[in-house]
Amino acid sequence: MSLLTRVRRLPTQGRRAVRDDLPTGGGSADAPDDDSGAAGRTRRSGWAGLTTVLAALLVLLVLTAPYDFARLTPAAFVRIPLEALLLVALLLALPPRGRRAVATLAGVALGLLGVLKLLDLGFSASLGRAFDLVLDWALLDEAFGFVSESYGRSGAIGAAVALALVAVAVPVLVTLSVLRLGRLVVRHHTGTTRVVAALVVVWVVCAAFGVRVVPGVPVADTSATTLANGHGFQVRLRLADRKKFAAAIGADPFRDTPGDQLLTALRGKDVVIAFVESYGRDAVEDPEFAPQVGAVLDDGTNRLSTAGFAARSGFLTSPTFGGGSWLAHATLLSGLWIDNDQRHRSLLASDRMTLGGAFRRADWQTVGVMPAVTRAWPEGAFYGYDRFYDAGALAYRGPKFSFGTPPDQYTLSSWQRRERARRDGGAVMSEIALVSSHSPWTPVPRLVDWADVGDGAVFHDDASASRSKGEKRRSTSRIRADYRKSIEYTLSTLISYVENYGDDDLVLVFLGDHQPAPVVTGDNASRDVPVTIVTRDRAVLDRISGWGWQDGLKPGPQAPVWRMDAFRDRFLTAFGP
Repeated sequence: MSLLTRVRRLPTQGRRAVRDDLPTGGGSADAPDDDSGAAGRTRRSGWAGLTTVLAALLVLLVLTAPYDFARLTPAAFVRIPLEALLLVALLLALPPRGRRAVATLAGVALGLLGVLKLLDLGFSASLGRAFDLVLDWALLDEAFGFVSESYGRSGAIGAAVALALVAVAVPVLVTLSVLRLGRLVVRHHTGTTRVVAALVVVWVVCAAFGVRVVPGVPVADTSATTLANGHGFQVRLRLADRKKFAAAIGADPFRDTPGDQLLTALRGKDVVIAFVESYGRDAVEDPEFAPQVGAVLDDGTNRLSTAGFAARSGFLTSPTFGGGSWLAHATLLSGLWIDNDQRHRSLLASDRMTLGGAFRRADWQTVGVMPAVTRAWPEGAFYGYDRFYDAGALAYRGPKFSFGTPPDQYTLSSWQRRERARRDGGAVMSEIALVSSHSPWTPVPRLVDWADVGDGAVFHDDASASRSKGEKRRSTSRIRADYRKSIEYTLSTLISYVENYGDDDLVLVFLGDHQPAPVVTGDNASRDVPVTIVTRDRAVLDRISGWGWQDGLKPGPQAPVWRMDAFRDRFLTAFGP
């Protein structure tokens, strides 16, 4: 016992010596040797250091990442975020209990900011604008439908699960990172204080001299605060806009106009309002698209002129960009600026007279043709069509194209057979959505003989040939080329339809709903879309001579530009008594 007691009381060095003298065998396996213990500590220290570096990078990424897709370049991350400096200074000044609470709250806030930046990046890439915290949640369902129709339901479910995981993981990881960094800065209090003080001086100098590595992105950064304030202002603006828009709905100069005083100059005409998906101003002016698209329009002008038709064209400014076609439809037909879903819902709940409603009041039959509608469509009750054709009613039996839809030629052919060829119900006003030029712009169908369209089975070979080329992995240049081809196809289809089925009673108005996504247009593109009226009746064009629209199917650079919400009232005025 006395020996064991002495061994226990030996200093550390002595204990090591005694252990070294112990015989090797079964007992030695219970204690690690010096090398393995040191290696373990080194590995743990290395992992700890790597984790700390990753935590710091994640926090800096959240704070400095641009929320505009056009500015997402490596140089745009070269910034000193003031918010990070203020947070570190606050953590250094607080007692331990308050420090942990502040770090947790800051981590959650930064994590949510990171999710918001991801949403902003996605919306700026596809729609050319930031995410709307009040209104855009409904678009997530639309996005699911788009991915499902374009790439299959399994792909849509996978994308939805991935987004949900990201939405949860980002706030959790950022919060853990802030807590870890908070412990680190306190442990190195003096060094951290000096570094923060130096960075504050650098930040002030950069702010004073406007230092920028990338144009429009200052090194002295406060973008996180700017983003939060911007979205907060957006929320307040949306809430205030409800009352303002309610007053606009009621201010309708044609609200009480009798039917016999509406559209008198178009009596007996079959009027078509055709929206061409993603047909924007860039299609007729961008050097990459304009030569080919312009050739289709110029050739169409000559061909239709030979057939006795004339056309006038201008531009309208759409309320949306890259998507949200229903907003453009509602704007043109209601005469109100519908640039968000809150206004759209308010419009649908009102009794506002649309352009179609004016035709119906003036004793036209009204028809809606929406080949992309595959589910319940509550808008139909508001627009009040006498007859409505969705994807099911069109009875298409061919392959899916683009956004899971039939080719525009089939849509027009089916509508022609079901409506204009019947001639038993008087004049018809039709709103038709032509969606072959909807993203992802592949595969693009071909124009066939109208007598061969039938139930659409003739298009099977086109779809199979296109999909066999690996269409889902495309470069930006290929996407742009496919967009151009889809616009050429739809415009060629419209021209061919007028040649084959147009008569003295047809008045065709076709226009774009919005510009395509920034991947096609690039940054800072306008929101203008072409609009054209085609007819054989020169008296119809004489009615719009004061509009200043240019002759032909293609508007030139100097063609007049109106806001899209101005069209309804100008149209009703021009063709009234």
